[in-house]
Amino acid sequence: MANTKIEQRYIDEHPESMSRYHTSKNLFPNGVTHDARRLSPFPMYVTHAKGSHKWDVEGNKIIDYKTGHGAMILGHSHPSIVKAVQDAVAEGTQMGCSTDKEIRWGQLVNELVPCAEKVRFQSSGTEAVMMAMRLARAYTGKTKVIKFDDHFHGWSDYATAGGSGLGGIPKETLETMIVLPPNDIGLVEKAIKETNDVASVMIEPTGSHMGLHPIPTSFLHELRELTERTGTLFHMDEVVTGFRLSKGGASRKFEVTPDITTLAKILGGGLPGGAVAGKADIINLIEFKDDASYNHNERVGHPGTFNANPISAAAGTAALELVRDTDVNAKTEAAGGKLKAGLNELLGKMEIPGQVTGHGPLLFVRLGVDFDVEDDGATFELTDSEWSKVNDGHRNSQLHLALINEGIDPMSNGTRLIIGQDHSDQDIENTVSAYEKALSSVRESGLI
Repeated sequence: MANTKIEQRYIDEHPESMSRYHTSKNLFPNGVTHDARRLSPFPMYVTHAKGSHKWDVEGNKIIDYKTGHGAMILGHSHPSIVKAVQDAVAEGTQMGCSTDKEIRWGQLVNELVPCAEKVRFQSSGTEAVMMAMRLARAYTGKTKVIKFDDHFHGWSDYATAGGSGLGGIPKETLETMIVLPPNDIGLVEKAIKETNDVASVMIEPTGSHMGLHPIPTSFLHELRELTERTGTLFHMDEVVTGFRLSKGGASRKFEVTPDITTLAKILGGGLPGGAVAGKADIINLIEFKDDASYNHNERVGHPGTFNANPISAAAGTAALELVRDTDVNAKTEAAGGKLKAGLNELLGKMEIPGQVTGHGPLLFVRLGVDFDVEDDGATFELTDSEWSKVNDGHRNSQLHLALINEGIDPMSNGTRLIIGQDHSDQDIENTVSAYEKALSSVRESGLI
């Protein structure tokens, strides 16, 4: 099949990326090291990043809305983070002992996160969710975990239930997970009461994939009441929303305190880091007791070479201090509001059906359908046929390439934007202009 004009421009303007792809495709599956970095005809390769920008191997300056998959709320190469990491590296990268750095990091989590009576660090969000599910099962003595359709909680065997890429997962493992549609508290209550074997209910607090399919805040409050009433643990997965929607994440913003939460991304200040935080009696299941039988059969074991490693601890501490002490959240909220308003005005001007929605700095460009949004700016309802129009894969993939051609790197095929504190008014103006050019190119292709 012949290349589209958008694809051909991308190919012509990215010869160095194409060259690297020809090497990497023989090294890595699909030539990439993360499923979300796949891009047809080939991925973009970058050399460095600063603030709200990064530079590809061709030397093009790009406004970045991936922001490190959501980790870089402070901007790339923030001087405080750089200094903290440089100082920590000089002191030693892995000493195999406890450090002052991990104490300070944990204290900040305890201070900022509403449910964080105790904390345990891991190396990623996936690991944190694995630990949270295991703790919930150990605490309740029950085996099943409820999750919701298309909610993303990492790539572990349990968390992948209800999604795709299920190769190699035993059906017995998947059968311990109950996958339900969101927003129906009656279904959740029915599952809890009928099975009498539910350890926890796990949810992304803004809806699946950072809010791609949003949920109303009222559903979080309903879940909190139901789980308290039935003795089920409530797990809010804040790997993305933690320290982003407020200093204390979605929990503080929406005034819902779970029993246990999972954190990563911003937690590590741009370095690998994850954490489970929650009520002390839950997290304390990791503790040893003077009881050999308990330690062997009931305690939740948790080794890990890089748990709370000093480099991540230094970066994470610097990042969380900035979240706590500066107006990071206010800046990202304001920038997100300006970009949302500018893009919605553009869609109206271009007479393109659709709307940009989302909580604060997590924005979604929904094309193909006109619809009403609740006062929170994020919640709405669509029919299955309307969702099909919004999720038009070919149109959205062409939009993604067209945006890169115009100097913008979005998440998820041009339809998701993660805002950082360094996205300036000029960046926003340039982004709206880039979307106008990219949408015009997509329209010329007959896809809008």
